[in-house]
Amino acid sequence: MADTKDATILNTLIATLFDSIDGYEKSAGDIRDPRIAQMFTSRAEERRRAVVGLQEAVRTAGGEPEDEGSTAGAAHRMFLNLKEAVTGTDDKAIVNEVERGEDYLKGKFETALNNTDLTAAARSAVQSAWESVRSGHDEMSRLKHSFEQH
Repeated sequence: MADTKDATILNTLIATLFDSIDGYEKSAGDIRDPRIAQMFTSRAEERRRAVVGLQEAVRTAGGEPEDEGSTAGAAHRMFLNLKEAVTGTDDKAIVNEVERGEDYLKGKFETALNNTDLTAAARSAVQSAWESVRSGHDEMSRLKHSFEQH
């Protein structure tokens, strides 16, 4: 029997992670600092791996996982705002938008982890993806603060 609540929560996270991937890829192409561009590209790859784990958990729950071509009406697309905001801006502005997107993503994952209705399998998948989200959030926060010190 399908666990639609798990699938819905996981698909919302997947859609938001796809937005994160798009935002990182767009930002990597727009930022001038090659070191930061590589950091963004690495984060996008890491997020792809997190998506794969969540998609498998959706299948395990009996659902149909989100993919890049779909849209999740319930998922707020913070990283789409990022893609629009970074055009023609400086590196500091790009980093600020990426960090803001990371804050949003962190909140989505924290909400999911606090959801007491998740099954153990879904919670495990969210926790695994959370490692990427938490690490990315912390890295972008440090990067943002390094720009503020200059």
